[in-house]
Order: sequence, then structure tokens, then C-alpha cells
Amino acid sequence: MTVLPSDAVLVRSIARWLPRQRWFGGKDGRRIDGLSIGSATELRPGDPGLHHLVLDVTQDGATDRYQVLLGVRRDLPGRLRHAEIEVAADGRDEPKARLYDAAFDPDLTRTLLADLADGATVGPLRFHRVPGARIRTDLASLPITGEQSNTSLLFGDAHICKLFRRLSRGVNLDLEVNLALTRDGCAHVPAVLGWFELAPGRDGGAEPVTLGLLSDYLHTGADGWSLAIASVRDWYAHTPAPGEDEWAELDASAAGGDFAAEAQRLGAATAEVHGALADAFGVETVAARDVRAMAARMNGELTATCRTVPELAPHAKALTAAFVELAALADPLSVQRVHGDYHLGQVLRTESGWTLLDFEGEPARSQDERRALAHPLRDVAGMLRSFEYAARFLIAKPGTVPPESGPRLQTRAQAWAARNRAAFCRGYAAGGGPDPAAHAALLRAFEFEKAVYEVRYEARHRPAWLPVPLGSLAHLTV
Repeated sequence: MTVLPSDAVLVRSIARWLPRQRWFGGKDGRRIDGLSIGSATELRPGDPGLHHLVLDVTQDGATDRYQVLLGVRRDLPGRLRHAEIEVAADGRDEPKARLYDAAFDPDLTRTLLADLADGATVGPLRFHRVPGARIRTDLASLPITGEQSNTSLLFGDAHICKLFRRLSRGVNLDLEVNLALTRDGCAHVPAVLGWFELAPGRDGGAEPVTLGLLSDYLHTGADGWSLAIASVRDWYAHTPAPGEDEWAELDASAAGGDFAAEAQRLGAATAEVHGALADAFGVETVAARDVRAMAARMNGELTATCRTVPELAPHAKALTAAFVELAALADPLSVQRVHGDYHLGQVLRTESGWTLLDFEGEPARSQDERRALAHPLRDVAGMLRSFEYAARFLIAKPGTVPPESGPRLQTRAQAWAARNRAAFCRGYAAGGGPDPAAHAALLRAFEFEKAVYEVRYEARHRPAWLPVPLGSLAHLTV
């Protein structure tokens, strides 16, 4: 019989393996000061076996929790060697277990589907199926590559299961929002089929901790970022007809891959989701003094960023003016649940229209910050910034375009972004959202706040990309 190594050996092995995982949030030079197993649940006995672990990981005095699906085999096939967690011999007589990340093993991940379909309770783990949902249990899984903070498993072309690797206290925001919108019948989110969680009290909290979310998989969907980049590429390759003057460089509709109609439809879908969020969670009002405090915070972030990224300083006067204009607004502000991290990579175009994904909010923020209410135009500003990024992505990517074409493409980038920004805003207003044109000062402040964040992020993590947000500010602040 294949058995787990001793707890001490298991903890040491995982502590060596964990920092190498893409989804581990503590890879910024900090060492792991302590690691313990908060809960261990056997989901499938035998060989192969499946154990569910919740790990308590301490770094610099703070403890984070992570979820691991631990596979156990006596003999590990070659297809799983890349997921192995190497274990040192501990001197015991039992055959040495081969441990690995079972998220890569379709023989074991079917266990999750079966438990979700049954609504099972296994130790501290509780599995839930949405009433009326049909969950197929005969499907093999395939992990999606490229994700950073979570791991998503595709089950055939029917289901997708998001495993939340770094756990937050309480109900995960993505589950909370998507479940409410599913129950409301919102057509612009994937239907939730089920979820599983750690029972209340297992972590000292009064709420269950969300571990995974199972939804419909939209296999015909194409993400908005890819579609937008294809449109930009087509526009950059477009050659004006003989005799056309310099204004041809500003007519982004002339290219065959015009995106404006889709941008307008996306705006309408966004407004509909905002309406559904308001119905599901309610709307509150913040006083003018709170708006002034928000503007002051925005200006403080600008000042701090200018100190660390001097390239932003030439735009500081115009940015400050926008924040001052926001502070001067005398009316209270309506706030509600919003997406919180809205951009072209968070939407899919399917056969039936646009679908919004990933309502977790910005990963770097705390759960309370991500759950905080905001004006819906904050999401609109995020999407407008995403259009600016899409317009300049190919220019910023080394070797994509000849250097001599840069000035001409900057003009074309501005034209493409302006056309699609306007189309999105028209669709958003027509779909029932607050008209961006009637709230220009508020939207401008939100967009500039996001741009300051982008400058700070790019300077720290992707310096080669710094010209992207700076280039957009060069024409937005004139």
C-alpha cells in the first residue's frame, strides 16, 4: 500500500516545492518562516490517492493560506513528472510515496465533479450543486496554462472549475457575484453549476471559505483582448487608397477588422451587468465629503508616483486638475458592486454576445477593498484604459513594427482608441448605464487614477511597457 510520508517530511517537501509555483504569492524574495497543514482531507483512497490540503504559510509575520490537491502514487507516470513534489526518504519501511500536484491528473480531478454532483460532505469540505444544474462526471480535465493566482480546469467542452489557490477569508467574491447574477438570470455571465468550501470554524472564522467554483465553459468564446489586437493589427496594416490625404490616418473604420460595433455591444452588455449588480446587491449614496476624500487620495497617489517615476511629472498638472475638478463636485455619488478589475482580458465574445468574467477585483487588494462599493463608471474607465493599451500594444512590443513606422502608428493608435472608446461609451449609455458624456469629470478622474496606477506598475514590473500609459496620457491630458 502506498502511504503518505510523515507530517514533518511532507511539510519540508511542500516548503521546497511551493515557492516555485506560479500561483504562490510570496515569491518576492521573502523566505518561508513557517508552514503547517491547516486541514488534510482524503478525497480518494488507494493508488492513485487524492488528498485535499489547506496550508498555513507564514512570511514576515503574516500568514496566508493556500489550497493544494495532493496526488499520491507508488509509480508516477511520465505525463505527471513535471508536477512532482520531490520527497526525501524518511527511513520508514513503507514504500515511498510519489507526491504531485493532482490538478494535472484527470484520473483524480473527476473526484471533484462527482462530489459536486452529489452535494457531498467529506470531513471539513462541503460540496454544493446549484439546484437544477446538470454536472457531467465522465469528463477528463485539462489545466489552463498562464494563470497566476488560480488554477482553472477545463472538463471537456462543458465545464470549467476555478481552484482558488491563495484563499481569502469568507465567501470568495467571484462566487458571491456570479452566483447572485446566475440566480438573477443574467445572460452576460457564465452560469454557476456548483462550488465547494471549507466549513465555518475550520479556520477560526464564522463563514465558509470558498475553495472552488464550477461554471459553464463557453467553448465558442474569444477573449476581447485577442479580438481587439487583431483589429489593431489590421488597422496598422491598412494602406490608404491612392490620392487619400493625411486624414486617412485618422479613419480607423477604413480597415477591414473594425472593432467599433463590438465595442458598442460590449458597452451595452456592461451596463446590463451593472444594472443586475445593482438589483442583486443594492445601491448606496456617499456624501460629497467622501468624494473629496477620494479625490485627495487620488492626488496623493499621483504625488507619490511622480517621486518614483519622474517620467510622469510632465503630466502631473493636468492630472491634478482632474482630481481637483472631481473634488469640486457638490452632489452625492451613487455607489454599488462593480467588476473592479475590468479590461478586455476579462470579457469573452460568444455566439450569443459578450460575457463578463472574473469578479474577484484587483488581486493586490484585500478582500474588504475588493468588496467595497464604487461608482460604475470606475469599470468604464478601466475598459477605456484597456482600449488605450490595445491600441499601443504592438508598438511597444519589440520587433513587431519597424522603428520608422512608429510616428505614423502612434497617430493610428490614437485614432483606433478614440473610435472604440466612443463606441463603448455610446453602447454603455444606450444599455442603461450612467451616460459617460454627462459625467465627464468623474470618468476623467477615474481614468487618470487608473493611468497613474499603470505607470507605477509598468515602471516597477515591465519598464519596456512604460511608454504605453505615458503615450496615452500625452494626448489625453492636452
